[in-house]
Amino acid sequence: MGLLFPFRRKRKASDKDLPDAIRNIFGYYPKNIGIYELAFRHKSAATLISNGFRQCNERLEYLGDAVLGSVVADFLYKKFPFKDEGFLTEMRSRIVSRSNLNILSRKLGLNKLIQASRDSGIKTSSIPGDAFEAFIGAVYLDKGYSFTKKLIVQQIIQTHLDIDELMQRDINFKSKIIEWAQKEKKSVEFNIVEEDDRGKNGKLYTIELQVGKVVLGRGQDYSIKKAEQNASRIAWEDLPGNTEAS
Repeated sequence: MGLLFPFRRKRKASDKDLPDAIRNIFGYYPKNIGIYELAFRHKSAATLISNGFRQCNERLEYLGDAVLGSVVADFLYKKFPFKDEGFLTEMRSRIVSRSNLNILSRKLGLNKLIQASRDSGIKTSSIPGDAFEAFIGAVYLDKGYSFTKKLIVQQIIQTHLDIDELMQRDINFKSKIIEWAQKEKKSVEFNIVEEDDRGKNGKLYTIELQVGKVVLGRGQDYSIKKAEQNASRIAWEDLPGNTEAS
């Protein structure tokens, strides 16, 4: 299957540690151990395949992000049948935020399985959370969607997340961004780039957060203040090196 499954092979004795680690954490043995090896390979430890193509976990991270978002959205939709779209979106964002995935990765011990160079900054970066998403992508390819959904819901969300605590968490991301920008001696601007009054709930505002000359986040809401908070949250979670458990 070409570059999609370049590591498909029979298991060797040297492969024992990773399958055993996954078995100890999640209770199953992988079928294709090569996919999981790739999931824990950071780009700083990428292997050269051909024509300059270096293989690391970024493609699996992309896939895992989509699968995780889908499962979390389905879980929240069923758990909160009387909550509106805004609440569901905010809760999903809190669960799949980079800071929260960093915490989950360390709590589960997935961070100990990562292959990365010594100067990659694994302890102070988003690498653990990225590997978490890549692992979800590997599970999906190895075991299918139904198995992956069950694993995420039963062994991650219901076991390692406090949904009630996440609901009550009130974070002022706008203040965090402003404080960070002041330390970096950068200007902060919130600009209304679109106003859509065609909906039933009033005018929908789209806000862009600009720090210096760079747009770091874009948020929407029927309240300007909430739209600014949404833009700030996206910017805060994407800041390089930010691992604060927001």
